[in-house]
Amino acid sequence: MLWLILTLVTAFSESLRDVSNKKSLQASDAYVVAWSLNATTAVFLLPGLVWVGIPELGEGFVRALIAGSLLNAIAYLLFVKAIQLSDLSKVAPLTTLTPLFLLGTSPLLVGEFPHPLGIVGILCIVVGAYLLNFSVRHRGYFAPLWALWEDTGAKLMLTVAFLWSLTSNIDKIGLQNSSPLFWVTAIYAINAVVLFPLVLVKSKRVILQLQGNGVPLLAIGFFNAIALTCQMTALSLTLVAYVISVKRTSAVFSVLWGKLLFREVGLKERLSGAVVMVVGVAFIALSEKL
Repeated sequence: MLWLILTLVTAFSESLRDVSNKKSLQASDAYVVAWSLNATTAVFLLPGLVWVGIPELGEGFVRALIAGSLLNAIAYLLFVKAIQLSDLSKVAPLTTLTPLFLLGTSPLLVGEFPHPLGIVGILCIVVGAYLLNFSVRHRGYFAPLWALWEDTGAKLMLTVAFLWSLTSNIDKIGLQNSSPLFWVTAIYAINAVVLFPLVLVKSKRVILQLQGNGVPLLAIGFFNAIALTCQMTALSLTLVAYVISVKRTSAVFSVLWGKLLFREVGLKERLSGAVVMVVGVAFIALSEKL
């Protein structure tokens, strides 16, 4: 059961990464935080890459790296802005919508249709999203879902989930043409390069922001690097579907951190929604193996 322990560490570390993002935004702008997330993650991953070495690169690596870095740079910037604008306990669970987008685009792009168990997973995710704003149900049956659309941070995180449904396919190409550790190190490093000009143009007093907020900014990369390392190790021990399903429990941890550290309200409904969404992801993951 080592894979389960490693994957739970992945989920817990991802939730701490999100907490560090939220804390960092109290003293730094979204551009600096998004750049720091990618730059510090690459730095913390680098020692492992030095240890295992650089693999032989396939022909599709460069194309995948360029496409993946551009989309991921946009996604991480929107990800940080979503956390800045809305409660962590509301927007973090929305990342579980990525498998939902994948199931929606697969029939159109590659002619693949979901297994009945996958459809159950879709329904669970929709119900979970509904429960995130269950307190406003008195305004109408569809008010909880409409409340998500009215929330700017939630809309940004929905966009992130969609972008990640695209980059997951690019990640597969990158992994096939390199190695897991080299790919994630390279993608985060190039993400940082892509975001750096935006930091120079959009941010003010960048050096002061980095100096005055150093520990939280470093913590983002540290926890993200731990999550990625544990995830890659777990993937070598069991099925991808199992790892991704357990990893999504980070949404539950994030809801709890939102209440404990940021005094966010609505713990009961958001925790219920996050749990149901994670169950939906588990159904989708299992359906891919049937």
